[in-house]
Amino acid sequence: MIALLLLPLLLPFTLPVLARRALARLDPVIALRTLTACALACAGACVAALGAVVLIGLLKLSLFAALGDLIHPLRTPSNLLALPAAALATGALTLGTWTLARSALRQVRAFRTARTEADRRPAAGDLCVVHSPHPDAYALPGRPHRIVVTTAMLRSLGPAEREALFAHERAHNAGGHHYFLAAAELAAHCHPALHATRVTLRLAAERAADESAAATVGDRRLLARAIARAALAGDAQHSTRPDFAPGATTGPVPQRVAALLTPGDSRSKSTRWIALLLTVCAILPAATATTGVLAFHHEVEVAQGEESR
Repeated sequence: MIALLLLPLLLPFTLPVLARRALARLDPVIALRTLTACALACAGACVAALGAVVLIGLLKLSLFAALGDLIHPLRTPSNLLALPAAALATGALTLGTWTLARSALRQVRAFRTARTEADRRPAAGDLCVVHSPHPDAYALPGRPHRIVVTTAMLRSLGPAEREALFAHERAHNAGGHHYFLAAAELAAHCHPALHATRVTLRLAAERAADESAAATVGDRRLLARAIARAALAGDAQHSTRPDFAPGATTGPVPQRVAALLTPGDSRSKSTRWIALLLTVCAILPAATATTGVLAFHHEVEVAQGEESR
């Protein structure tokens, strides 16, 4: 049973490599949605498996067995591994909860600060200009959506490049990319391998906005130039935006520019095996975690004397 519950903790290590390959072969929007679903499935399976391991360890102790109405402490084939595994699982869950809480508080404060600053400024439609010597531009979610750009960033771009940059940020808000980035942030606190997957998800969100903006602007080279110039001028160290507020200068900009300058029909069409592997990567951890939890439930019923009734 313990060994079965370890599988959901090991399988997510395959996702980062698979995520990079999927983004290279799939449409960015499809890749963003699929990889987010995979990351959440792996994160949920990981938390369920860790929780089950913790309960197994607790119910092997007489005190907690009595609280759980067990006739005798839980007995498992892997008695020697149960208590050390439970201790490690408890530590992992505690650490993940603590880092998630800290991150959530930090992001909420950053969002409130950015939203308050944007609401104080006069807006031209959805565009809000903030006076700052640090170049930055990002899509700010909320009601209504805002495109926040600093005066330093506006001075760094020409008129056509500004419009291309605004189209990119509007694509973020129209696509609801902040939801995907928030989900990626949540999943990253559930398993170490999902930290690397979060980076790929951020790139997928930027690539999706790039393609949408390119279709709106009608000039891929103009958009590529605007993103490159914005990235060169950008000052990430002084950016106050929350992590789930996407910006045009996020991610590996050279890779994004190269993708914009590549003809759209050059993307590989062999996507079936990628789709199959992503499906397996999402289903297998959830299936093994569910099977392990059911096996644990059966052992609890045995310890409660349910089998003899």
